[in-house]
Amino acid sequence: MFEYAPSKSSSAKSISRRRFVQGLVAGGVIAGFDLWRWPALAMRGVAKPAMLTGSHFDLVIDETPVNFTGRSSVATAINGSVPGPLLRWREGDTVTISVTNRLKVPTSIHWHGIRSPADMDGVPGLSFPGIAAGETFTYTIPIKQSGTYWYHSHNRFQEQTGHYGSLIIEPRDKDPIQYDRDYVVVLSDWTDEDPETVLSNLKQQSDFYNFHQRTVGTFMRDVQTKGLGATISDRLTWNRMNMSPTDILDVSGATYTYLLNGQAPGANWTGLFRPSERIRLRFINASSMTIFDVRIPGLAMSVVQADGNDVEPVAIDEFRISVAETYDVIVQPPDASAYTIFAQAEDRTGYARGTLAPSFGMSALIPPMDPRPLRTMTDMGMGNMRGMNMGGSGNMRGMEMGGGSDTNLKKMPAMDMGNPPEYVKRARMIGSNAPGQPGPRTSAEFTGPDMGDMKAPISENVRPNLGPQVVSIAEMPTERLSSAGEGFPPGRRVLSYADLRAIYRGTDPRAPDRDIELHLTGNMERFIWGFDGKKFSDAEPIRLRLGERVRFILVNDTMMEHPIHLHGVWSELENGHGEFRPYKHTINVKPGERLSYLVSADTPGQWAFHCHLLYHMEAGMFRTVVVS
Repeated sequence: MFEYAPSKSSSAKSISRRRFVQGLVAGGVIAGFDLWRWPALAMRGVAKPAMLTGSHFDLVIDETPVNFTGRSSVATAINGSVPGPLLRWREGDTVTISVTNRLKVPTSIHWHGIRSPADMDGVPGLSFPGIAAGETFTYTIPIKQSGTYWYHSHNRFQEQTGHYGSLIIEPRDKDPIQYDRDYVVVLSDWTDEDPETVLSNLKQQSDFYNFHQRTVGTFMRDVQTKGLGATISDRLTWNRMNMSPTDILDVSGATYTYLLNGQAPGANWTGLFRPSERIRLRFINASSMTIFDVRIPGLAMSVVQADGNDVEPVAIDEFRISVAETYDVIVQPPDASAYTIFAQAEDRTGYARGTLAPSFGMSALIPPMDPRPLRTMTDMGMGNMRGMNMGGSGNMRGMEMGGGSDTNLKKMPAMDMGNPPEYVKRARMIGSNAPGQPGPRTSAEFTGPDMGDMKAPISENVRPNLGPQVVSIAEMPTERLSSAGEGFPPGRRVLSYADLRAIYRGTDPRAPDRDIELHLTGNMERFIWGFDGKKFSDAEPIRLRLGERVRFILVNDTMMEHPIHLHGVWSELENGHGEFRPYKHTINVKPGERLSYLVSADTPGQWAFHCHLLYHMEAGMFRTVVVS
């Protein structure tokens, strides 16, 4: 069920006046904005997202006037709505989607996480030309999976301006997840600024949208809690690196309004329920640059699916959802009270909000945002580097760490996959592949070593050199899969990647033929991002042989998180659960983290491989993977 139902009640007192105004005007028609082009909209306001079912779909991409903030603006809409329609497909069908472009510029639709032929993946310039202005392109996709996914443009900043929508694929057989009703919860970020202006601002000043710098006041508070020596040492360390521990998200609530199902916080999107019903909430992070921390005060959640793939249920109070990820959770309200769906930006500069309630017009208390997190030396890839000498501004090598706080120097040992820590030894060898479960083709279609043939992998590690495009290298990157990240108050059960264990065994039991290690690199001051110190324009494609098994190792040399998305194949996260490792389409790599995942190169074509932070991708963190 996909229902948009604005509340008639006023918002809670904790909503600021600006947020309240945003809620009242969310989705309204823009006064005086060439409304002769949209006569129907002038009468009824911007269309609410529809739900479309079947095996053939007609989508139209066009501009639509919107008002999310009290200011007139224009969005790139699909069938007249932001988000676009919810599409419901069925596993086993072949669907066709005719997309008509009424924009003045080319457009596209990428089906995020969908295993499709390369020419149907929707990335212009690879194996698809794009959809020119005034033209119609028909996608044809055989559906071989089920779960919660989404779709969006892969043309410049159209995704930022509203070009995205949700996608649910019903399983061919009975759904193993039991629920009474379900809602899609699409989280996104909206700015009235031209996205080109946003990028220009970041290029000129990387912390342009960061208004939460450390001050004399925070210095004095740190002195009281940590002592004068430790505080001064910590400040000097960050100054030598020319970096700030307050750099959490590049674009903040200074320009963003955070939306839930296309509605600002004051609009109070509402999903109805009856007490004791099992409600499935399908969370999709369709934002351009915002990582959200999601909780429903008063309701426990059970995570049952990650990136469209079923996982063993995990009982939690909160989860962090990076850009482009999806999580399905089950909640069961015990009574006829209202409950707030609260999604705060990781940098705590704003939030999206909705309500679960037995009837429209109800609302619950909106909790205050948690304290703003700070980056630590662990985030800089120096979690255990004491007593070393600083070699130069921005250089991780030889840094003097004496006198730093124990919190910032917390030791986080790397995982030994041959002898995993206790938290991952709980994996149980149960079940086998269920019919229709997503994954690569069966191992019978491959030739190569099995899990018993643990030959030494061929390493393709290219360690980047310091320079204009690489200002730091993580000297001691660590596995951090058991950590949800910074910014969570103690006492909450927060989901981590180590908790994700697939219900079904993976379909390719072979060991990898080789390792490919890639460093996530950047220059914050110049807002340049890339792999191995190279922007997309300077990098050669990564070439995989059709049918081979490869381990990708990602090392984050930056102090920002990077949700990495590899098109065309599944990424099997190595989190200690062996054959039950979770299948994901997007993997969030924390600052200073080193992690790995397995890939079966089972589908030929040219595939995009990129950070899903939109401005990072456009600033160079993009590669092409060629499977042939």
